Amino acid sequence: MAVGLAGLAARKELAMESFGERVARLQAEQIYLGGFAENFESGGRKQLIALLREGLYPHSRMLDIGCGCLRGGYWLIHFLDAGCYCGIEPNAAMLEGGVRFLLEPGLVELKKPRFDHNEGFDFTVFGEKFDFFLARSIWSHASKGQIQRMLDGFVCTAQPAAVMLTSYLRPTLFKWDYQGANWVGRCHTSNVLGFVHHSLSWIRRECAERGLVAEEIKGKAYNDFTQTWLRISRRG
Repeated sequence: MAVGLAGLAARKELAMESFGERVARLQAEQIYLGGFAENFESGGRKQLIALLREGLYPHSRMLDIGCGCLRGGYWLIHFLDAGCYCGIEPNAAMLEGGVRFLLEPGLVELKKPRFDHNEGFDFTVFGEKFDFFLARSIWSHASKGQIQRMLDGFVCTAQPAAVMLTSYLRPTLFKWDYQGANWVGRCHTSNVLGFVHHSLSWIRRECAERGLVAEEIKGKAYNDFTQTWLRISRRG
């Protein structure tokens, strides 16, 4: 696609802006950030740090589930080798905003990230076997059926030693274990905020049925204030 002189000038101007100024551009365009603007940068960096602690290398094949406007994807695309980053995001406007305002000129051509907008959590669309899967604040909105599809997708597209990092919310006295069939929260079809909770015992049963194990992980790199991180891998 040809880019006019005005477009080139705009991209050059964007490259000279700070990361915070680019985030402000996203906000000005009313692109949902997937969190608060004040911790947008630090939250994205933490996703990269958490994956590095799990053994992420530049040559690792990475699937970012619900990559949004590339809060974590920005750092991952920079770190990974060309063609190694894949992201799924049904909200096309959210993703396109991240590509347009966050990524520096020439980065897409250099790093060759791949994206898909399917809303069925179909991990096979890239024709890849992945080493790492990331689903930050996805299970805190997903139904149990959607989580089951993600676990099935992991089994189908994961390398033998692959790891999925995901975060979830534990049920409480006033926040019951979610039994509904639908996504809850902002997405490509809704602007209504919301969260859901799932019991760890249910998650572990679903993992065990697929030959997987789920472990809660803690530490500064995984500090998400309200959500708890899980490491999912093949048993043994």
